Amino acid sequence: MSDLQCAALQLYTVRDLTAKDFAGTVKKVADIGYKYVELAGYGSAGNAKAARKALDDAGLKACSGHYAIDLLEKNVEQVIADADALGIDTVVCPFLPEGRRKDAKGYEETAKVLQDAGSQLHGHGLILCYHNHNFEFQNFGGKTGLDIIFENTAPHLVGAEIDCYWVQFAGADPVEQITKLGDRVRLLHLKDMTKDDKHFAPVGGGVMKYDQILATAKKQAVRWGIVEQDQTYGTPPLDAIKMSLESLKKLGAV
Repeated sequence: MSDLQCAALQLYTVRDLTAKDFAGTVKKVADIGYKYVELAGYGSAGNAKAARKALDDAGLKACSGHYAIDLLEKNVEQVIADADALGIDTVVCPFLPEGRRKDAKGYEETAKVLQDAGSQLHGHGLILCYHNHNFEFQNFGGKTGLDIIFENTAPHLVGAEIDCYWVQFAGADPVEQITKLGDRVRLLHLKDMTKDDKHFAPVGGGVMKYDQILATAKKQAVRWGIVEQDQTYGTPPLDAIKMSLESLKKLGAV
């Protein structure tokens, strides 16, 4: 069992707001009741040092940050410096451009990039994780892209940030995926799925079984459950993230 911490928000959810006013937006995030954030760029703050000051002023702490695979491959030193400025110990590769995922070879080459970056980060006390979407569940000769990534990387160098929505969208089971990857799963992305159109929804506003997902995460010693909603459609993002937090409170996760 672990002390799964779910009072965390992926700031990508409020990216349009942070682009205009990073400091003001994170204060509003804190006022809603979040204690931690995961970075996805620095918005109007411009850099990691300024973002850290804004978070400190808001009473928030960063738990992790998203950094593009191109940056991890070509300038991992910048990622290390940013992580140090933010005070985080976990770095996440958030997405694979299409050219890196066309076939099994592409995933094998991606795994090598992640392994190399993970090794360098590990040397500085940092952990690298890979964040899935749905495309990694494409099958290549009996193995999915996600299988190829994790089978070709060392568990202590490349962990997992499981996006529960995208796992389910791909036709897989988040509970089974968390169980399968076990200790490699360090973080979860939490958002819900509407029944008819499979749109993004706040946690508790769709069909996903978060009682089971969170119970499994605790058993598997997952450290972070991070609210993220890629699109909030007609709902203001700050209202959407408040709905998710309230649902997580009802589930006993906060």
